[in-house]
Amino acid sequence: MLVQKAKHPATYFSHFLKQVILILMSAEMSTQVDLVKSPELSSISKAINSTETPVKEKHARRIILGTHREKGAFTFWSYALGLPLHSSAILSWKFCHVLHKVLRDGHQNSLQDCMRHHSSIVETGVMWGNLRDRHGYGQLVSLYAKLLITKMEFHTKHAEIRTNLEATDEVFERTVGTDINNVFQLTVEVFDYMDAELRVAEGVLRQLNTSIAISTMTSGQCRLAPLIQVIQDCSHLYHYSVKLLFKLHACLPADTLQGHRDRFLDQFHSLKTFFNKARDMLYFKRLIQIPRLPDSPPNFLRASALAEHVKPMVVIPDEEEPEEPEDDDPEPLIDVSEAPQPSMAPQPQVDIFDQAFGPPNNGFDDRDLQIESLKRELELLRAELERIKGEAQRYITQLKSQINSLEAELEEQRVQKQRALLENEQLRMELEATRRRNAEHESQQSLFSEAEKRSQATEQRYTKLKEKHAELVSNHAELLRKSADTVKMLSATQQTQEEVERTKQQLAFEVERVRQEADMKMEEQKFEMDKLRREMEEKNAEMARIRSALETNTKADQEKSSSLAALQVEKERLMRSVSEKEAELSAARHAHQLKESSLQQERLNREEHLQQKLLEEQFSLLQGTVTEAESIIQDALAKLDDPLHIRCTSSPDYLVSRAEATLGSIDKVKAGHSDYLKNMNDASGLLRALTQFSHLTADTIINGSATAHMAPTDHADRLTENCRGCANKSLEFLRELKSKASLRSADPAAIRAVVQKILRLAQDLRPKGADVGKEELGDLVDKEMASTSAAIEEAVRRIDEMMNQARRDTEGVKLEVNERILFSCTDLMQAIRMLVIASTDLQKEIVEGERGAATIKEFYARNSRWTEGLISAAKAVGWGATQMVDSADKVVLHTGKYEELIVCSHEIAASTAQLVAASKVKADRNSKKLGSLQQASRHVNEMAAKVVASTKTGQEQVEEKDTMDFSGMSLIKLKKEEMESQVKVLELESQLESERLRLGELRKKHYEHYGVPLDTAAAATAAQDNGLRAPSPSPAPGPAAPPSPKPSKPALLKKPALASKPHLPPKAGFR
Repeated sequence: MLVQKAKHPATYFSHFLKQVILILMSAEMSTQVDLVKSPELSSISKAINSTETPVKEKHARRIILGTHREKGAFTFWSYALGLPLHSSAILSWKFCHVLHKVLRDGHQNSLQDCMRHHSSIVETGVMWGNLRDRHGYGQLVSLYAKLLITKMEFHTKHAEIRTNLEATDEVFERTVGTDINNVFQLTVEVFDYMDAELRVAEGVLRQLNTSIAISTMTSGQCRLAPLIQVIQDCSHLYHYSVKLLFKLHACLPADTLQGHRDRFLDQFHSLKTFFNKARDMLYFKRLIQIPRLPDSPPNFLRASALAEHVKPMVVIPDEEEPEEPEDDDPEPLIDVSEAPQPSMAPQPQVDIFDQAFGPPNNGFDDRDLQIESLKRELELLRAELERIKGEAQRYITQLKSQINSLEAELEEQRVQKQRALLENEQLRMELEATRRRNAEHESQQSLFSEAEKRSQATEQRYTKLKEKHAELVSNHAELLRKSADTVKMLSATQQTQEEVERTKQQLAFEVERVRQEADMKMEEQKFEMDKLRREMEEKNAEMARIRSALETNTKADQEKSSSLAALQVEKERLMRSVSEKEAELSAARHAHQLKESSLQQERLNREEHLQQKLLEEQFSLLQGTVTEAESIIQDALAKLDDPLHIRCTSSPDYLVSRAEATLGSIDKVKAGHSDYLKNMNDASGLLRALTQFSHLTADTIINGSATAHMAPTDHADRLTENCRGCANKSLEFLRELKSKASLRSADPAAIRAVVQKILRLAQDLRPKGADVGKEELGDLVDKEMASTSAAIEEAVRRIDEMMNQARRDTEGVKLEVNERILFSCTDLMQAIRMLVIASTDLQKEIVEGERGAATIKEFYARNSRWTEGLISAAKAVGWGATQMVDSADKVVLHTGKYEELIVCSHEIAASTAQLVAASKVKADRNSKKLGSLQQASRHVNEMAAKVVASTKTGQEQVEEKDTMDFSGMSLIKLKKEEMESQVKVLELESQLESERLRLGELRKKHYEHYGVPLDTAAAATAAQDNGLRAPSPSPAPGPAAPPSPKPSKPALLKKPALASKPHLPPKAGFR
């Protein structure tokens, strides 16, 4: 082998040099890996291990400095995720300890990095909470993981408070805020935070005792080391909880915060016990100075106790750990720096090598060339290695970013999963609660009696009617909204028309401006031509003078000949300029004509485009309105076959009014249709007519069906069939309006014929009242109105007399009370007088407008039911005024009750409302006198409310209230008085219940006297909520209620003479 080496020294040297290069490259690569692996990773690996020893402070300090260096805990988590936390409880315990230090003292971005691994910490805590290890660390890890989760969530929610819980008073007050709800919630969160800290401390101390031996052993110190951070956190949390509780007690009553005080008291005693035990342990004496808590907790019921509170301060000594021999970073065995050169190798070795294998005769050898080439290859390899390292570092950065994004997505998915689980649990709890409520409801339902079952059946019928009413109200509201949308579209169309007009005006203005500019240019060019023409005339005159001079002076020299030639040239130039100006003028005229024609064409095209757009918009509005009208009528058509609609009834009189209104709307539709065909640029009239037509037609169909439910079979069938035909004809007419082909041929004549049939059937179904005394109805109306006015005048006179008498007989507070009551009564009488006058004027307007060629008496006889309702209302108003004066007289003389005056006020308000309803039945909706009547009715209601208010105020002033002084009573006496008071309360409640039963029986008897069955009365009351009146009962001694366009008002009934109380049906508000 030696011989071979000797024979081939160059080959051997080549192999040897290659091996040296490989060794250098491997050493350099290992050095680079060591450089990449930072000291932080080494500290993490040494701090978090499965050895039962406490974490060294220097390792924790390097980890914390690493978070500040990289502005986050990415390196920490990149290493921690690879730890086998599920295999060793001690490893998990030390991991939680280091994580607690990182959260407290690390960079502020460490909290966000830790929140990304929230689920991993939760899983670790849950796993070790379910396992039992031989060292007892499993339960401690579970408690520590819950503490870390609580800490992370608290500081994420309240980012103003740093993770080491150090905050100035200004920052803390800004975080708390002024909203007492936020203060209350923050107090609960601080309590939860403190509970988590104390549970960790109690768990550690439960496994250890306070002996010196345990606290000085490495196993005990491994458990006790995290309590230093717990002590630091608890001191701040105790201070914050005290400040928050004082702030709560300053804003809320003490009873409300009893739970908070109890919870703080428990935490205070636990924290004090923990501090005392830790203070006695030798392990903590050289590491931390634990504060002493006061002997008793603060008294939050005394606000000044806050000044006595002293914030507990935890002091960490600055004493450094003894330095241990550094064996963390061993020196590299091979120096791979580029400073040493081959020339610095040991000289003796080189000499020996040269002596053994040197070139013969000290000549030049090709080994030097090989060495140089190998050096160049080495340099190239180093450059390639650097490039590969750069690319690898770039790939590592990209992969880290991808890993971060994937981890963020994974964390988001976990949060969504947790939220879904929480929502599922909440839904399950709500389902269980619903099931329990259903079970309780079923158990309660089984206890009901047979009488309750009948009451439930009645309630169900009422509920159905209320639902129907709500549906109609919602439909009406929807139709109103659609009508508003239609009005908005019309306004938009009008705006478009206005825009077209503005555009036309703008184009006309532009054309006029262009025309003016062309005229100005033409004037300028004319002026220039005139100027040129004058100059040419001057030149011609000058030439003439020159010619005459030439003729007279034939002996002119050559200079004058040359000037003549020059003038000739000037003339030609002027002639050419004139021709050029004329050409420019003709070009300008031609350009002006072209521009004017283009503007005219553009204006025409734009007008045609806008006109076409307007026509399309108008037709689209028409189609939308027709579609809505179709839906309204189809809904009404569906009511004919709706089982729920069978219980709805209506009167023939109301159906007559609806049918007449529908006929009027048909005329408006026909007029609007003809107007639209004449001018298709404006469809507003047709749209308004269609909207009114659809609502009135649907109302006629629904009320016709409701009237058929109470009619004989023959009439009911014909009425229902005509209602269905009305709906079909209306839909057919609307379909014709939707198409441009059939728009001009659409005719509502078929609808008019069907509605007229419905009107005739409704008139046939009207009840035929008695003919006796109809000829006296006209005189009786005037007589009752006159008697009502006289009764009011008499009431005003009596009130004036009572006023004078009260001023003579009373004084002081009683006089003031009597004057206030009598003044309010006088105002009420004046308001009633104005109401009667307005009702009389409206009545005359109705008679003059509707009687036609008939006399007034014939009109009253033809409308006997309305007349009798008007007479009954007038009697009720007069009787109410008389009763009010009597009650006021009794109150002033102290022989009556204030409650009588209040009841009379309510009765007068109801009677005036009855009179207004009776007057409004046949009045025109747009009548000014109807508006005056409604204004007078509102004034009467205000005056009645004023009487009630003055009566109640006077009653409070006059009645003396005994002061309740029970200070001198003994316990037995107080108990006796309490029992007597309870007995009196029970007696009064029994009397109240008896009076309510008596009132109910009186109302039943009232209906019986009038001849209305109770079932029919109940149905009528329920039908008022549904927008339809119940069918009128059989003729009774009193007049029947007149039809009203507002069926929500109580029915108008005839009242007796003024001497007796009128028999009024019970009001809906008192049922």
